[in-house]
Amino acid sequence: MDESLLSLRRLTYALFVELGRAPTVFETVARAAIPSEDVVSGWRELHEQHALVLDAAALEIRMANPFSAIPTRYRVEAAGRWWYANCAWDAFGVCAALQVDGRIESTCLDCGEAIAVSAVGRRPDRNDLVFHCLVPAWRWWDDIVFT
Repeated sequence: MDESLLSLRRLTYALFVELGRAPTVFETVARAAIPSEDVVSGWRELHEQHALVLDAAALEIRMANPFSAIPTRYRVEAAGRWWYANCAWDAFGVCAALQVDGRIESTCLDCGEAIAVSAVGRRPDRNDLVFHCLVPAWRWWDDIVFT
């Protein structure tokens, strides 16, 4: 990844954290002081390199792992805000990315029971839960939104 693309990636993630949501092309252009075409082509390249996920229907960020730009069943309270994560694994990743403790709330996909886990000192406060991936890791990017 060249330096300009790496800088765009860093800025995109920094804006996501600062804004508490995915930045728009225009917000990124304003901060980066580069043409919108460069942001668009950069985001497309980052999407191709699996560094973020663009919405298929619009030029908007869908995922900047571990953050989700759309509501999901994985909510994380961390750094004084609520965030959405893409999956249970990414929920812990939100706390790790922000380098803070947090609380993860979700529901069991099997029985619908509410689940809450705190991440304290980079560790979950529970050891009775199981994380299961239906799709093998080597196939995740075949359809990362489904995965």
